[in-house]
Amino acid sequence: MMDVFWDAVSAFRFLRPAFLGLLLPIGLLWWAIRHQLVKPDQPTRGMAPHLARALTVGAGKDRRFVPIDGVAICLILLSLAAAGPSWTRVPNPLLAKTAPMVVVLEVSRSMEAPDLPPNRLERAKFKILDLVEARAGARTGLIAYGGTAHQVAPLTEDPNVFRVMLEALSPAVMPTPGENATDALKLAKTALQSSQTPGAILFVLDALDANDAAAFTADAQTGDAPVIFLVAAPKGAATGALAQIPGATVVPLSADDSDIKAIERATASAYRAALLEDERLEWEDRGWVLGWLAMPLLLIWFRRGWTMRWAVVALLLGGTVAPSSARADVLDWFFTPDQRGMIAMRDKNYSDAAKRFQHPMWRGYALLKSGDYEEAADLYARIDTPEAAFAEGLARMRNRQYRPAIAAYERALTLRPDYAEAEWNLQVSRAVLEYVESAREAGDTGEETGVGADDVVFDNEANRGAETDTDFSEQEDTPPPMQTAEQWMRSVDTDMGDFLRARFVQENATRDQP
Repeated sequence: MMDVFWDAVSAFRFLRPAFLGLLLPIGLLWWAIRHQLVKPDQPTRGMAPHLARALTVGAGKDRRFVPIDGVAICLILLSLAAAGPSWTRVPNPLLAKTAPMVVVLEVSRSMEAPDLPPNRLERAKFKILDLVEARAGARTGLIAYGGTAHQVAPLTEDPNVFRVMLEALSPAVMPTPGENATDALKLAKTALQSSQTPGAILFVLDALDANDAAAFTADAQTGDAPVIFLVAAPKGAATGALAQIPGATVVPLSADDSDIKAIERATASAYRAALLEDERLEWEDRGWVLGWLAMPLLLIWFRRGWTMRWAVVALLLGGTVAPSSARADVLDWFFTPDQRGMIAMRDKNYSDAAKRFQHPMWRGYALLKSGDYEEAADLYARIDTPEAAFAEGLARMRNRQYRPAIAAYERALTLRPDYAEAEWNLQVSRAVLEYVESAREAGDTGEETGVGADDVVFDNEANRGAETDTDFSEQEDTPPPMQTAEQWMRSVDTDMGDFLRARFVQENATRDQP
């Protein structure tokens, strides 16, 4: 809490400081009127003092607080509200509420030690999945490293993109044994460069090699993205060169969620700092807070003896000459439609946010979060930007429209050829489409197309079925037994492990080329 307080104090400013000039005339007006109201009673002439006190109206009453005091306080609060106090930026609803994070997982032989049952690597995987669930809506990427580092999944809000890939990671998948954390740090920083908001890097490892300490020490001195270390090792185990890194945030892996909360606090601090430094974002007008504080003082004026009609007239006249933005805050309950949509997004009321947003990208994001994928895709398709094409691809994929999704990602790459996330999602979409079509062909009995079971049909698309001899006389009428759910998941993990290893080997070969 103290970090939040000091961040707010350091960022405090007035958006319309010219209205602070009203404080001087308000103070002079208050002094002049109050001086007349609370001046000492003049001695009476021609009447006994005790009779004068008895006949004086209001004698003996406490005059320490008079109506002008409430008027002055109300006017001061409204002047400060019109000046636009601010200490936070307006966050972009298209970005995560917390800083984006790249999770870097060490996949080495030492991570297979069984001292953290079932072993260090599996416990680390479970903790990463728990972290992703806790960061619902935040963008998270995944990098695995052994002797070399490889990107498993780019920054994404959908944990299902890399859940299967995370489960398939093992030392056997890595093309080169070792613990090259320096290479992983470089790759993680490159992955964060594509993010509009600076984020954090989380290293999940059991120890840091001494050869990598220099790279992390130099990175800590630059003040770039903060690096957090989650140690997947028993208490008291050697952590290598982690102690040599100045100011390193080291979080031991715990059985409860205390480690996740510590990581969330560190990333939240990074996100606040990123918002304050991002000049592209507008400052959030907090004047409405002072406006609410002034409202009870306005209600007092309806009491008998406290009515000050001139003050009401002055406030009404001030409202006519106030800036349009300030009048809109008062007349429209202090918020624009986009701001009210943003509040609904914070409350995770995505359907209401979609109705309130006027900004097309923000409205499309709310529709996407609310599950209205078809309308979100149609809205994004009308916006000619690479970000909109990428978001359309996400909506199409979640709506199981694989071919339109591929077309959307291709359009995003046409508009921005170096769009790494679109390139990755395009490959994933093509792989999913290939898998779905293969599974459909494998399970097609021909009944839906009107082909009888006794007919012979050759499908030669993409060389499928080429040079295949089929002896129908030896086939049994009963279909092959179906796989159980456990067998199917095991085959998916095996295929994904082979896929990752082949991709990692290809990446190494590409790097070695001059």
